Amino acid sequence: MSLRDVIIIGAGPSGLSAAIAARQRDLDYLVLEQGVLVNSIFRFPPQMVFFTTPELLEIGGLPFVSPFDKPTRTEALKYYRKVVDVHDLRIVYQEKVLSVEKEGSGGSGRLGGSGRSGGSSRSGGSSGSGGAGQSSGSDGSDGDEVFAIESESANGVRRVRHARHVVMAIGYFDHPVTLGVPGEDLPHVHHYYGEPHPHYRQRVVIVGGGNSAAESALEMFRAGAHVTIVHRAPTLKPTIKYWVRPDIENRIKEGSIAAHFGSVVREIRGTSIVIAPAGAPPPPTPADIAFPEDGSKDFAAPVRPTLVGELEIPADAVYLLTGYRADADLMKRAGVTLNARNAPVHDPVTFETNVSGLFVAGGAIAGVDTGTIFIENGRFHGEKIIDVINSRR
Repeated sequence: MSLRDVIIIGAGPSGLSAAIAARQRDLDYLVLEQGVLVNSIFRFPPQMVFFTTPELLEIGGLPFVSPFDKPTRTEALKYYRKVVDVHDLRIVYQEKVLSVEKEGSGGSGRLGGSGRSGGSSRSGGSSGSGGAGQSSGSDGSDGDEVFAIESESANGVRRVRHARHVVMAIGYFDHPVTLGVPGEDLPHVHHYYGEPHPHYRQRVVIVGGGNSAAESALEMFRAGAHVTIVHRAPTLKPTIKYWVRPDIENRIKEGSIAAHFGSVVREIRGTSIVIAPAGAPPPPTPADIAFPEDGSKDFAAPVRPTLVGELEIPADAVYLLTGYRADADLMKRAGVTLNARNAPVHDPVTFETNVSGLFVAGGAIAGVDTGTIFIENGRFHGEKIIDVINSRR
C-alpha cells in the first residue's frame, strides 16, 4: 500500500497554500478537487469584482499584479493558474471525495484492487514532491492507523488513496442553503447566478439580502428584467459592498426594483412564488387540504390555494441566493465533531480536529458563520497546518 504524508481535499486558495507548503517541505502530498481549480471563484458571476485588494489574495509568495484597486474574477482565475504553474502543484481535478476513514496501514478488505495511491494522467504537474507514482518511502507497520480517502472521478471511476494526514480545505460554495419549501427543485429555480442576458424581459424573483442578491438584482434590472427581491430581514444585510449599497437602495426607493422585506417564501410554483410575512403561521399540510368529493387527490395541481396574508408574485425565474455551507456530512462521517454553529471542533492554533491527523482549513471551519472566513485570512491556514504535520515526521 502506497502511503502519502498528506492528502489535501480542495484546490481553493487554502488548499493551494497547503500544497505549496507541503512541496517546499518535501512532503509527499496530493490535492483532490471535485471541480476545477479554485472552483468556488470559478462559479462566481463572470463580471464579479472582489471586495478586497489584490495583495490580500496572494499565496505562495507570488505577487498578484492588477491595474485595479479591486481585482476581478477573471484576474483571480488567471492568478491562481499561475500559482499552480510556478509551484508545479500536483492536483487531481474532477475527483469528488466520498469518504475519509481511519484504518490499519495494511488496508481493509473493502479496498480491493482500487486501494492504491499514485498519479493520474489528469493531474497538474509532473515533478517535485508528490510526483507520479512517488510515495514517502514508508509503508508504515501493521496496526498503525492511516486515512483511507475514497473518491470518484467525473467518469465514475472510484479509487482509494492512503495518507497519514488529511487536510479538508473544502470551502462552502458547493452546498447551497435550501429553504425546504415546495417547488424548490423546479427547473426555473437556481442557487447560483451567472449572466443577466437570459432574463431580458423576464420576471425574476431573487430571494436573499446580501451581496449576491443585490449585485444580481442590479445586473438583471439593467439587462431589462423585471426584478423583485424577497428578504426575511427588515433591511438588506450590512455587509453589502459600499459601492453597491447606494445603487441598490436607490433602485428600490424609486421602484425600479421591487422589494419585500420581512418576508419568507412559502412555495414556488411553475410561474409564480408565494411569500408571507416572516413569523406567520406555516401553511397547511396536504392532509389538511380538502379534495374533490370523489376522493381523488390530484397532486399535479397546486397543492393549496394562496392563503390570507400571503402574496403570489409572478416569476419566470427564481434565484435562491440564501448562502452556502461546507460539506458537514463529509466531516461528520469522518468522525469530526461539530459545534452548535455546525462548525468542526478544532484547535485554533493547529487546525487539527478531534480526529487525530485530520485538519480543517479555510471556509471548512466556518459552519453557518461563513462571513468570518475569507481568502484574506483562510490563505494562511494551509501553511500552519503543514508545519504541524512536518514537525511529526
